[in-house]
Amino acid sequence: MSSELQPSADWPEVREGHSHTPAAVLVPLVSRHDGPSVLLTKRTEHLHHHPGQISFPGGRVEEADDSAVSTALRETEEEIGLDRSHVELLGALPDYFTGTGFRVTPVVAVVHPPFELRLDAFEVAEAFEVPLTHFLNPANHQRLSRVFEGRTRHFYAMPYHDYYIWGATAGILMSLYRLLQDE
Repeated sequence: MSSELQPSADWPEVREGHSHTPAAVLVPLVSRHDGPSVLLTKRTEHLHHHPGQISFPGGRVEEADDSAVSTALRETEEEIGLDRSHVELLGALPDYFTGTGFRVTPVVAVVHPPFELRLDAFEVAEAFEVPLTHFLNPANHQRLSRVFEGRTRHFYAMPYHDYYIWGATAGILMSLYRLLQDE
């Protein structure tokens, strides 16, 4: 992945020097015979942060983690039980800064079937796949805005069937889209 890509965010605070908590997510591209798909999760409704939202497996960097890759793989195993023996690392997308104070490193990997998932029922309500072609089609990219804490915030959304994929997840998918368009 290119190191020339710039960090992305829909939040002006990123450019204003605010500190962000390091985090990492796995962007799992599942190798399927009919084309790659993206493995996503739906968070449980009772969680304090982002309940019911669509996300990548991942979370904040812990002291024992020696890299963003370590964080992404550890969190993926904890949240969805995906064994790392099925994961082929490709690289990282630019860090994504969130309005909730995180600097997220998206770690991109190919996931080789067959694999079995074991969802952490406390955190993950569902794991599902979306064809990568859905995210690569500009017709599925929505640029929206909302006033939050007195400021207009812009964000992406990429709905898929009954799943509303937006915010950081859609922003990271837009980074992947831009990277693949440049190749």
